[in-house]
Amino acid sequence: MRIQVRRTGGFAGIERHAEVETSGRADAQDWHALAEKAVADGRGTPPIGVPDGFSYQITVNEKTVYCSDPRLTEDQRKLISRVLKEGA
Repeated sequence: MRIQVRRTGGFAGIERHAEVETSGRADAQDWHALAEKAVADGRGTPPIGVPDGFSYQITVNEKTVYCSDPRLTEDQRKLISRVLKEGA
């Protein structure tokens, strides 16, 4: 499973992108479960965010959803943090 996160917005407006490929990882099942929950709570179109807040595009395999601060679910927040931290 390929999980991609694109973060835009924020005070400086700097875009950040990372992705994780879960194939062959010992913790792949954890990634899959978290990704499925995060995508299930996402929107099909970009939501209107708050000034200087971050907006996110999450793509799992070929499915893309959108979310933004401050309305992230806990699963979305965890997935975004993990991908941006561990991804390339």
